[in-house]
Amino acid sequence: MKPTSWITRVDVPARQGRAVRVGAGHLVRVSTPNGAQVGDLFAFVSADPAEHLSAAHTRGHVNRLFPRVGEQFVTTGRRPILTLVEDTSPGRHDMLIAACDPARYRNLGHRGPHASCAENLTTAAREAGIEITTVPQPVNVFMDVAPDAAGELEWRSSPAGPGAAVTFRAELDCVVVVSACPQDLVGINGREPGPLALEIRH
Repeated sequence: MKPTSWITRVDVPARQGRAVRVGAGHLVRVSTPNGAQVGDLFAFVSADPAEHLSAAHTRGHVNRLFPRVGEQFVTTGRRPILTLVEDTSPGRHDMLIAACDPARYRNLGHRGPHASCAENLTTAAREAGIEITTVPQPVNVFMDVAPDAAGELEWRSSPAGPGAAVTFRAELDCVVVVSACPQDLVGINGREPGPLALEIRH
């Protein structure tokens, strides 16, 4: 599948988040223009935002750590909400790690304010008319975290090159939120956090 035109584009600046409304059957593509930028992706059912994309339910649904092209992400109600239809990246995405938040940065030794994916989510969702009380575990696109032979997690720099993208088809009317992860104390974002792009095809 190689769509040739995208109707709506929303730039996600480095360290910030953005929300878009996506109708069932529409495509949404997340890309890393400069490469090596992780995106925390969330999706909420428009009719009932309490039902949302669940990484834990999806792992059980597909019986792997990340769906392959053609497979689906499901909600807390075990309903398909997004289908992965194309992936031009090396395919390294994470569904184990929680969204970064102020406590995470304090635990890493940072002092003072620091942007976070949890705060980016609540801000972007509020602008879309959704109040978030609990931050779901995101799908961390372009993020390369893997266990070693001893079971320790290795936090690797994202291998996604410039322009790498993942494309999803919405199976339900939903609100998709993407945060350009501001993590700069663990080297997952290459040299420094960068922007992402969201594109929708109707």
